[in-house]
Amino acid sequence: MAEQTGSAPGAQRFIPPDADTIDDLRTAAGGCRGCELYRDASQTVFGRGDESARVVLVGEQPGDMEDQKGLPFVGPAGRLLRRAVDDAGLDPGHLYLTNAVKHFRFEQRGKRRIHQTPDQVHITACRPWLVAEFARLRPEVVVVLGATAAKALLGPSFRVTRQRGELLPWPESAQHPADFEQVPVDNAGKRADAPQARLLATIHPSAVLRADDQDKAYEGLVADLTVVTRALPG
Repeated sequence: MAEQTGSAPGAQRFIPPDADTIDDLRTAAGGCRGCELYRDASQTVFGRGDESARVVLVGEQPGDMEDQKGLPFVGPAGRLLRRAVDDAGLDPGHLYLTNAVKHFRFEQRGKRRIHQTPDQVHITACRPWLVAEFARLRPEVVVVLGATAAKALLGPSFRVTRQRGELLPWPESAQHPADFEQVPVDNAGKRADAPQARLLATIHPSAVLRADDQDKAYEGLVADLTVVTRALPG
């Protein structure tokens, strides 16, 4: 079972300063020891998708199947998300998928590994990877899936239930906008202003699977993602 911890060194020292691409970051993340979760997880599960993706979706953490396969959103919640993306009219080829925490946190019960929500210490420790990913992405819309992703990007006071489905300015709506306002433009260290984008928060697809009324919860997720579709020009 993944043990509790009160502190963690954080991921920053594992991020190579000369990483130019998402692939560079993904390779480096395989050696991350920024918190204790790496000890029990099978592997780091980094983001996937095109660096030129128009929409970036940020979830919580990998689940059991993601931990085994090394890819985000390939388990039951991921399958539901793909269906919701299709129903909302979003082009899956324009998406980049990632998580706020890159290692699976779980409790071992017999042969089963039961999901445990990451603590704030894990979100904080892993946040440098998220910042590094965004530095190499140019999304038009950022979609926050659930409370853990909201804490990572928007701070602990943000409530998805209060502001879901609303388009907010990005990166102005971030808890620390300065982390996302500049992006590298070459490997010599030159930086430029990040393009203005928007952010929308909604429920995590796993919340749909847990809902008493799954049909209603699913319709709400699709409605929120449809807002994203309509916000994309062209």
